[in-house]
Amino acid sequence: MPRYALPATLLAAAALVLSGCSAAPQEDSTPESMTVWIMKGTNPDTQSYYDRVGAAFEEETGVPVVFEEVQWADAHDRFVTAIAGGTTPDVAETGTTWTAEFAASGALAPIDEMVAAAGLEGDLVQGLVDSGTYEGELYGMPWYAGVRAVLYRADVFDDLGLQEPTTWAELVDAAEVIAAERPELIPFPVPGDAEQLVYPFVWGAGGQVATQTDGAWVSGLDSEQSQEGIDFLTSLALEHDFSTAGATTWKETDLLDAFASGDVAMAIMGSWTPSAILEKNPDLEGKIGAMPIPGRDGGIAPAVLGGSHLSIFDTAQDRDLAFELVRMMTTGDFAAEWVEGTGYFPGEQTLMESAVASGDPLVTPFAVQMVEGGAALPVTPAFAAVQAKKSVPTMMQSILSGKSTVSQASQAAASEMTELLNGE
Repeated sequence: MPRYALPATLLAAAALVLSGCSAAPQEDSTPESMTVWIMKGTNPDTQSYYDRVGAAFEEETGVPVVFEEVQWADAHDRFVTAIAGGTTPDVAETGTTWTAEFAASGALAPIDEMVAAAGLEGDLVQGLVDSGTYEGELYGMPWYAGVRAVLYRADVFDDLGLQEPTTWAELVDAAEVIAAERPELIPFPVPGDAEQLVYPFVWGAGGQVATQTDGAWVSGLDSEQSQEGIDFLTSLALEHDFSTAGATTWKETDLLDAFASGDVAMAIMGSWTPSAILEKNPDLEGKIGAMPIPGRDGGIAPAVLGGSHLSIFDTAQDRDLAFELVRMMTTGDFAAEWVEGTGYFPGEQTLMESAVASGDPLVTPFAVQMVEGGAALPVTPAFAAVQAKKSVPTMMQSILSGKSTVSQASQAAASEMTELLNGE
């Protein structure tokens, strides 16, 4: 999902909301309609979905629903403007890195008590709960999520008699065989402009991206454990030559294109990418496998759990009614229908269990990664500034290009991240 730095306009909006300039909710009257903003493009069959949800909600409550699609590229500025003017919708999709930002502005209503009253505590995917929680209160109802795991050429593994790696050492061993036997393939590309692919190795070595103590944030990218993970990842390119020089500037989209072109043997990729790869190259049908990202010595290395929440805005006329719509869309049949149409995973644990048990070789490994190894980035509005500054990609490109050592680059990135997280 798109991520942005916390702008001055949103800080101004926060001041307006917190000073009472937002419209006060009128919970004693039934609204004429419920307004919902959803990001455009996630689901190709949105209109029929909206029609069914709207009909079911109106039949249950007597209140019609007005769905409005918003382009991701325009959404952040539109939210900022709406927050400042007190014209926000009742309910809206908020990307996982936006929820804390909008909650910090005072624009969102907490939903903890409503979730508990609905009996949903404990049945929500924890990683999405974590990213939807700000200062101890839940502001984003988990809706759908994506996670990254390892995609690999199953046909190549079969031909070479390779097993799925379960440790970092086994990953190196498999890549060495591929490099020797299939030199036309890139065994394991290391993109320099794909920060989400770095964190599994930081976490997999026992490191932390950043932690907060007594209100102050400190980046952990320069810890011994984090440096070990970063060193291992970059060594795949620099020491083992499993990558390619061109990958130093690659984004995740470049990695997807390279895999779809048949040039890559293994890569960390999103749960939403197999269908895109097969659309680009139908000849790979039946030739792709997936597996959780191995930890250093075994187990699953955590990966960033991204996706979206449904949030209730402070301006909602009837928050209980708004939550009923949120509950309808994020749990049960309508949630299952949404994720089936999008290729993402549900935010409800019960539905995730079905995905884990599906047996689909391109679904189950991602589902296992999400349930057992889904992790959240630091939940603070300021993390958007870190991503806008490209602190982690700059670190990776500096190492991969030979300009800095892991120690030098990670210390510089950690220092910059700490300053940005504390608003310095």
